Amino acid sequence: MAVEHTSEITLKVGLDENRVPEELTWSAQDGGINEEEAKAMLLSVWDSKNQESLKIDLWTKDMPVDEMKVFFHQTLVTLADTFYKATQDEKMTATMKDFCDYFAEKLELKK
Repeated sequence: MAVEHTSEITLKVGLDENRVPEELTWSAQDGGINEEEAKAMLLSVWDSKNQESLKIDLWTKDMPVDEMKVFFHQTLVTLADTFYKATQDEKMTATMKDFCDYFAEKLELKK
């Protein structure tokens, strides 16, 4: 199978004098996203050769802690959904979602 199209997603990180992120923007031209502001990002890629995940976790210094908690909760929920799509493992997906509910409860995110 030959690659017929490529798509680019770009991330820009504005750093202060101590190299701490002050601003994050991202673009995805195919998705109609151009220099959208973000306060945090989590990026994971799989290195098949070394059988390990590599990651970049960034957040701006003005990212509020309460928003970070919601961001993590929503990320965990979407990871459970993605895990199911990738594996069709209903039992582990349910376990992951149970943890997401527990996480939200302990952080008092759900009313």
